[in-house]
Amino acid sequence: MTITAVEKNKDKGMVKVFIDDNYSFSIPEQDYINNKLYKDTIISEEQLSVIRDKVLVRSARERAVRYLTYKDRSEYEILKKLVDAGYDESVAQNAVNELKTIGYLDDTRFAMKYLSERIRTKALSKKTLGYELKNKGLEKEIIERALSEFEINDYEVALREGKRKFGKYDINDKKIQQKVYRFLLHRGFSYEIADKVVRELKKN
Repeated sequence: MTITAVEKNKDKGMVKVFIDDNYSFSIPEQDYINNKLYKDTIISEEQLSVIRDKVLVRSARERAVRYLTYKDRSEYEILKKLVDAGYDESVAQNAVNELKTIGYLDDTRFAMKYLSERIRTKALSKKTLGYELKNKGLEKEIIERALSEFEINDYEVALREGKRKFGKYDINDKKIQQKVYRFLLHRGFSYEIADKVVRELKKN
């Protein structure tokens, strides 16, 4: 087999390698240089396997660890970032699998930590929190289990936030009431919950 072409993507620091005129893999430019994968170079099946299964996966894994150093992320988020960085999806998935095996990636742990921080910093409905976790690629079972651990009561959360934000206002004022409705609906609470909160605030 012969490397018949290489294409450099300077924006991502990656190099696409073509073997016998067919796309074979993408590799970080430094690894490309270190392994001397230049055009017209002869490469064996064994060498190709080492590149795909060891060199690339190690590189993707190391990059993923850097991502996790800056911010905790779900498996899906890490996979997407690696693919966006230029790694082939199969390489990115293998790197993710290795990180799961050694405990660097754990969607259940991620979900619990994410919910803990979100609940502490922002009053959101249970539905909205679940939607956010779903957008991070978490499985339905993990989301439901994490939400159940926190025993989130939408009414209590909405009432607490309503008191915090509108406690100093005259809730009998129709304009203020509309602001309360809009605020709570925007946070993902149902109209019924918002209405119940408004009625409770009017008592005070």
